[in-house]
Amino acid sequence: MNRQRNQSVSELDPSKWVERHGDVLYRYALARLRDPEAAEEVVQETFVSALRAVDQYSGQGAEGAWLLGILKRKVVDHVRRLSRFDAAAGGEADADPSEAMFDAKGNWRADAGFRKRRPEASLEREEFWEAFRKCLQGLPQKQADVFALREVDGLNSEEICNGLRISASNLWVLLHRARLRLTRCMQSHDED
Repeated sequence: MNRQRNQSVSELDPSKWVERHGDVLYRYALARLRDPEAAEEVVQETFVSALRAVDQYSGQGAEGAWLLGILKRKVVDHVRRLSRFDAAAGGEADADPSEAMFDAKGNWRADAGFRKRRPEASLEREEFWEAFRKCLQGLPQKQADVFALREVDGLNSEEICNGLRISASNLWVLLHRARLRLTRCMQSHDED
């Protein structure tokens, strides 16, 4: 096994990484970050990290997939750094409206918006759930499905991805969009 791993590592050619994988990695990063400079930065960080960890390459997957895995973590790290910077700068103007209804892990807050701003609404659960059902029905089908599977049925990400045959990143996007739409919809019901 160790011999096979050494052969796989020796097959890596870092001098060809930019040529072979640079465009794909850059497009992936740009699609997630929507900032060309940030995308270039995380791709460069990916190559540097890969060089440092070349001996950890198992050889079980393709070289490009291994680099993409590293890039995904670099994108997440970049977004976290931006979030910390925005929080330190007091960036309330660009705050995500879903934060009022969902915690950092994407779970419903117990004191979510609709009931929090109108205490009497907590006594009127039927009104809340009626509004919620209408908002959920207004979502595109796939968004409604993943949200219900995650929040109502309590399935984990892997179960949802396997069941719907979607990627983890697609699941995250669908959940994020569903939460944003639900937040806006529930806020509009709250204002009525």
